[in-house]
Amino acid sequence: MDIFSDTVCTLGEGPLWHPERKQLFWFDIVGKKLLSRTAAGEQIWSFDDHVSAAGWIDRTRLLIASERALFTFDVDTGAQDHVVALEADNTVTRSNDGRADPQGGFWIGTMGKEKERKAGAIYRYYRGELRKLVDQVTVSNAICFSPDGRHAYYADTVTQLIMRTALDGDGWPAGEAEVFVDLRADGVFPDGAVVDATGHLWSAQWGASRVACYTPDGDFMRAFDVPAVQASCPSFGGDDLRTLYVTSAAVNRDGAAEPQAGMTFTMPMDVTGQAEHRVIL
Repeated sequence: MDIFSDTVCTLGEGPLWHPERKQLFWFDIVGKKLLSRTAAGEQIWSFDDHVSAAGWIDRTRLLIASERALFTFDVDTGAQDHVVALEADNTVTRSNDGRADPQGGFWIGTMGKEKERKAGAIYRYYRGELRKLVDQVTVSNAICFSPDGRHAYYADTVTQLIMRTALDGDGWPAGEAEVFVDLRADGVFPDGAVVDATGHLWSAQWGASRVACYTPDGDFMRAFDVPAVQASCPSFGGDDLRTLYVTSAAVNRDGAAEPQAGMTFTMPMDVTGQAEHRVIL
């Protein structure tokens, strides 16, 4: 993998390829920053609260998840508009992993700022409604969707399980979630994930320096090394959606021993990703 951005993020997360702008956005959750890089250089926006994940609404506006709310953010003007509160009265938690679904909804997970056990949850925002889907989550992660919109995936990282749940026509869970990938025997922990155009799931694995690929049946297929131990989230982008971007984290790492920790990486792929879905407010 090559370095896409050498800016060190304490907790890099939430890479999002904007399909209209042809531009990658990502976050430093601990640093309370949104970052982007184009041919013109790198841009950084700072916020008062932790920010962690986003979906795109139109050419200029993102729906951003912070520790207290979902809000729209215009990347050209900096304008912000509150959309809905997110555990606003809970000082223990913040948002973590999130992604837009094929139906235009936005899924967002929360977690304790100090990884408090079962303090978080997973929610879905859809056409004005924020609904809690999964309760008692310690570290919410791996939120992504099958290309046909019939399944959602998510993980509580500490369980070492990636779950799959069926969705109805409006994108709401239908039935009980089932184990999609069990990583306990491998001793690795699932962080962020994304599904490509053929339904294969790509999982960044915290502490394992890798992104691993699983078939639509949940079987291990292959893995790529990441030049940072704490790989945090992958995203497909580029003009043909055949470039993989991977964020990482420098938190609790020795910068002298691991100088690339917290950087954002890129590599060309022989598979095509899904275009990131538009959020419908």
